[in-house]
Amino acid sequence: MRIEHRTNNDLRVPGRLWTAAALAALAAISACAQSQPELRQIVERLDRLEEQNRALLAEVRELKSALAAVHGDKAPEAEHQPAVEERLDVAESRTAELAASKVEASQRFPLRITGMMLFNSFLNSRGSGGAEYPTVAQPGGEASGGATVRQTILGLDYNGPTAFGGKISGALRVDLWGGSGQALDQLMRVRTATIDIYWKDNGLLVGVDKPIISPREPESLAQVAVSPLSGAGNLWLWSPQVRFQQEVHFGEGSGLRAQFGVIQTHEVNGSPGSPYSPETPTSNYVEAARPGVEGRVELFVGTSRRIEVATAIHHSVSHVLGTAIPSDVYLVDWLARPWQKLEFTGTVFTGQNVAPLGTGAIRQGYVALGPGRAAAVHSRGGWAQLAFRPAPRLWFNLFSGQQDDRDSDLPAGGIGKNLVYGANLFYRLAPNVLAGLEASQTRTSYIGSGTLLDNHYDLAFAYLF
Repeated sequence: MRIEHRTNNDLRVPGRLWTAAALAALAAISACAQSQPELRQIVERLDRLEEQNRALLAEVRELKSALAAVHGDKAPEAEHQPAVEERLDVAESRTAELAASKVEASQRFPLRITGMMLFNSFLNSRGSGGAEYPTVAQPGGEASGGATVRQTILGLDYNGPTAFGGKISGALRVDLWGGSGQALDQLMRVRTATIDIYWKDNGLLVGVDKPIISPREPESLAQVAVSPLSGAGNLWLWSPQVRFQQEVHFGEGSGLRAQFGVIQTHEVNGSPGSPYSPETPTSNYVEAARPGVEGRVELFVGTSRRIEVATAIHHSVSHVLGTAIPSDVYLVDWLARPWQKLEFTGTVFTGQNVAPLGTGAIRQGYVALGPGRAAAVHSRGGWAQLAFRPAPRLWFNLFSGQQDDRDSDLPAGGIGKNLVYGANLFYRLAPNVLAGLEASQTRTSYIGSGTLLDNHYDLAFAYLF
């Protein structure tokens, strides 16, 4: 019979075996007078018990090691748990993904690259005036078409430190729309660039962004460099601004959002056909940029089924020929989603001298009549879009918009009304790849000259990253 040294850990494993072995040993000692065959049987039984004990100890150690590796020394929380090899494969895959997407900034704060590589092939009828994406129908010219990647967008999202109790973050977006568009003259152009600090229910933003009064726009892959329905009810221009935002919550998914701030306007020359037309150098008689004030108050209710309604106002003053022309615009915008597959959005406005809002308006905010004489042009209009999503990968949009300037304020040759309507569809080829098809018509009515048409067709492929 062999006697081996045991550690305290070994003594923890099944005590009944040790008790049986001890009793067997005592029985063997007390039975020394018994016959030799009986003593041999007892010794063999003790040897078998020791072998079983070693096997049990080995199994317990292996089981404890496996549990510690899978659960971190904790008991399993469910009957089925992934194998150790599966968990290691997942961890290695996630580590590789993080290494591939990591961008290191000099100040050690998170930085994320985003954007869209966008390819467009397009066709315009004769009313385009030679422009790739015209906002008004123009006289003369021939049908034109082509392809471009100039509407590609590159972006950076950055998060900074906490300051004054708020979180600092921001974003930069650029595209390739600068230059003439010729093969060797395609330049990068800044779209928006912001730095903001947000607390729980309020925030402050500085930089270049869309106007406070016009945050919404139709959905399109055909017109990205210039916002869809520009000159036809969508008043927008990326402008330098400082704005403050305050939210008040009434309950889950409902509340009030108020924004107000100072924005820099983009002043343009007078109406076509006036003695001082847009072809006249701006510096001759108009101050190119002026400060303006804007405010917007929005009421929102719901989450998946949601309604948003907002009112907004813009005020600035244009300095023209030694006189002041007020720019006053009043707007109402909305979003209605009664069903997850159906959404209705839009904006309507009325006012005078809307041209300082930039590319989104027809550039005839006033008529310059001579030194010290200028009159504002009154306008009204808006746009709307109905979106339908019958499947997760497929959706359709119907959209229309117009800007209708008061004819009596305009000289001959001015644009009385600019109307655009169209439709597009999108199909998601892959989680980050989209295909889009769009068709639209622009109908521009000139004072004393009738109405001109331009048809635009566009096929787009977008890779989101």
